[in-house]
Amino acid sequence: MGINGQFLSAIIPAAGSGDRLGASIPKALVVINGKTLIQRAVESILPHVDEIIIAAPKEFEREISALFTDNKKIKVISGGEVRSKSVAAALSQVNKNADYILVHDAARCFSTQAQTMRVIGALLAGDDAVVPGIEVVDTIKVIDSKSFAESTPSRSTLRAVQTPQGFSAQILHRAHQSGNDATDDAALVEALGIAVRVVPGEPNAHKVTTPADLEWAKRLAETNE
Repeated sequence: MGINGQFLSAIIPAAGSGDRLGASIPKALVVINGKTLIQRAVESILPHVDEIIIAAPKEFEREISALFTDNKKIKVISGGEVRSKSVAAALSQVNKNADYILVHDAARCFSTQAQTMRVIGALLAGDDAVVPGIEVVDTIKVIDSKSFAESTPSRSTLRAVQTPQGFSAQILHRAHQSGNDATDDAALVEALGIAVRVVPGEPNAHKVTTPADLEWAKRLAETNE
C-alpha cells in the first residue's frame, strides 16, 4: 500500500499527437536529452503511487509499454480521441481499492516529485481535490464574442494550473460520469460543487506544447542533467 496505508493510483492521459510540437510521432514519445516525455512524467510520480495507468495513442501501446517492461506498477491501455475520454478509459482500469487518484500530463515532464508530494499531502490532510498552480504574471482580459475586452480580473485571484492533480477516487469517478470534456479534471469536479484546493506549483512544470516549448525543455534538460 502507499502512503499512510492509502492506495494511490495515477493516470497519465498520453494519447495526444505531436502535431502542435511539429513532431511526426505522438507527443509522449518525443525524446528530450535521452528520455521520452512519458518516461519523465512517470519518474515524477512513480515512487509515491501503487499503480500507474497510461492511456497511450492507438497503435503505439506496444511502443510505450516497451519503455516500462521492468515495472509491474505500470499498465498501458489505449487512449481516447480527447483527453477526457483517455482519463475515463484509464479510470475503468484503476484498482477498485484506490483511495486517491492522481492525474498527470506527459507534457508536464519536468514536474518534480516535490510537487507530487504537495498534492498528496493536501489529499491526506483532508482535501477531496487538489491542483498545483502558479501565479499569473500577465494581465488577463476577459473578451466577448467580438473580441472586445469585458473585464480585467485581478492577477491576485488567478493561478495557472498544472499537474499532477489529485482527487479522492470516489469523486473523480463521479466527475467523469457526466461524460463531459474538459481541459483538466478539476473543472469536472468543480461542476459537482466540490471545493478544489490549489497548492503551490512550479515554473518548470510548464506544458510542452509548441516547438518553442520543446526548445525550452531541451535547454532545461541540458542545463540540469
